Amino acid sequence: MEAPQPSSSEARRAFFRAFPTIAIAIFVTAIDQTITATALPAMAAQFGVVERISWVVVAYLIAATIAAPIFGRLGDAYGRRPMLFIAFILQGLGMLAAGLAPSFEALLAGRALHGFGGGALLTLAMALIGESVPARERGRYQAYLVACFMGASAAGPLAGGWLTQSFGWRWVFLAGLPLILVGFAMAWRLPKRGLMGGSFRFDAAGTALFTLFVALLLLMLDRAQRMNPADYAVALGFGLAGAVALWALLVIERRVPDPLLPLPVLTDPVIWRTNLLAACVSGTMVSLISFLPLYLSVVRGVPIATVGAMLLPMSLGGGLGALASGTFLARTGRNMLLPSLGLVLATVVLCVMAFGAGRISLTWFPWLLALSSLGFGCTFPAVQTTVQVAAGAARLGVATASVQFMRNLGAAAGTAVLGALIFVAFALADAEVAERFASAMRGGREALGNLPAAERAVMAEGLAVGFRAMFAGAAVMTGVAAVLAFRVPLRRV
Repeated sequence: MEAPQPSSSEARRAFFRAFPTIAIAIFVTAIDQTITATALPAMAAQFGVVERISWVVVAYLIAATIAAPIFGRLGDAYGRRPMLFIAFILQGLGMLAAGLAPSFEALLAGRALHGFGGGALLTLAMALIGESVPARERGRYQAYLVACFMGASAAGPLAGGWLTQSFGWRWVFLAGLPLILVGFAMAWRLPKRGLMGGSFRFDAAGTALFTLFVALLLLMLDRAQRMNPADYAVALGFGLAGAVALWALLVIERRVPDPLLPLPVLTDPVIWRTNLLAACVSGTMVSLISFLPLYLSVVRGVPIATVGAMLLPMSLGGGLGALASGTFLARTGRNMLLPSLGLVLATVVLCVMAFGAGRISLTWFPWLLALSSLGFGCTFPAVQTTVQVAAGAARLGVATASVQFMRNLGAAAGTAVLGALIFVAFALADAEVAERFASAMRGGREALGNLPAAERAVMAEGLAVGFRAMFAGAAVMTGVAAVLAFRVPLRRV
């Protein structure tokens, strides 16, 4: 049973006392990927590593995924405030190391440290909301958090392009250091709390095995999403090694007194179903964001400068869905009703896009994306609140970290699976054209613009088949999420 809940006014004061720290942590971690993406070509050119430049993203993702459960558990044991100080320091050191890197290997090391701090910050920020605000009130404030994510998503590409062009790619990292200093200062305003978990022994063996498992899993997904059959055998090897690491991890976690991953908590029906729901939604959303620019520019002939504007309604739809769902949750306590209905709506929209993508006008296409994103947005407030309530105060950090882990995993797996689906459907339609397209893409998206117009038109036709398959696959993933939303046992908080 939870302690008596404070009033709405008390919850509001608690939230806005913590919000400056939470906002900076969320903004910094959300902008990391979008601002870096625009600078990747400049990094590749300076270090001469075009074929390895994706590791700048992969290194960050691996480290962030590993950091989530570690800092979730440490936050439960020692409190969120001191862990936030450490996370800000790690994030700042990672930015500094990446910005001053003299070699590509040093850049990857800096990005790993950067990602470790970023994963820690995001997990601690989300857990801090659960610590500061009662369950019923948490949904009400999700609009502020979504605004942070949307602001970072919109500002990242613009800021990254401007900084890279005006000052060089190193400033993509160095420019974030003032925000880290502000966040560190804001963390001093948080109330001091005693130890939350009593005596605690760090699970070194579990952490090592978890790190190995995550690294192998993400390496497998990175290889699997490349449009090159030779990489599939390597991906299989990584997958088998990851399965062995997972088996050993589960054995260890059942035996240690303070496991990194408390299995009784994570196997609770409320938590695992909600986490799997979050993974499906994250996988679908990140895949759409990743692949739609290619679809719009190559298949539908939209100018690159206009693509961003066509995707803007998708961002707005997610924010409106989160706002509506959060307000409904705060007023009624019903946590899964709007997510269930919203995911059904998103599934229907994606089915329409799968069967009628070529016939949908470019006028209506962005608004269909907005409808699907509205459904995705309805899940944002519910997922964190449901998992945190089910886990209880003593496991708040672990539960929050599990959501971040599953979202990262879902994003990586979703883009790998749906990206492979595009290429497989394309290859089944015309294997020769698909191979020429894959060769062109390995030279960068700009290489497509150098192809003859007739060849680009043939590729666009084949690619349209692949994207219809991708929309169908996305509909399946969203449909699974909808079923899970209807089957989450906890229906009111």
